[in-house]
Amino acid sequence: QVQLVESGGGLVQPGGSLRLSCAASGRTFVGHAVGWFRQAPGKEREFVAAITWGAGTIVRANSVKGRFAISRDNANNMVVLQMNSLKPEDTALYVCAANSLNVPSQRPTAYNYWGQGTQVTVSS
Repeated sequence: QVQLVESGGGLVQPGGSLRLSCAASGRTFVGHAVGWFRQAPGKEREFVAAITWGAGTIVRANSVKGRFAISRDNANNMVVLQMNSLKPEDTALYVCAANSLNVPSQRPTAYNYWGQGTQVTVSS
């Protein structure tokens, strides 16, 4: 069982930056791809970015390309989502998930383990 805990959310002004972290406890996520999803009130869960275990493959949604970067520190069982140039439409609960097949899928159903999420609010 992999437990995931997100941190780093908060309130930020448009154009600002936030750095979200996803930490694994219990079992590590050795060999797992990790993805970030977000869900705004009244909307479906949306894929943001994903990265394979060896960081050889990174996938990002078109809406965040050029603004968000995903990286991982396997020695410390952590995946980071660096978010720059934030917009009000980025406001959502951001959740990380791990995929034991090591596939950086955009489909939530491909992921075995989920965290509880961290809230990001972009507002002036």
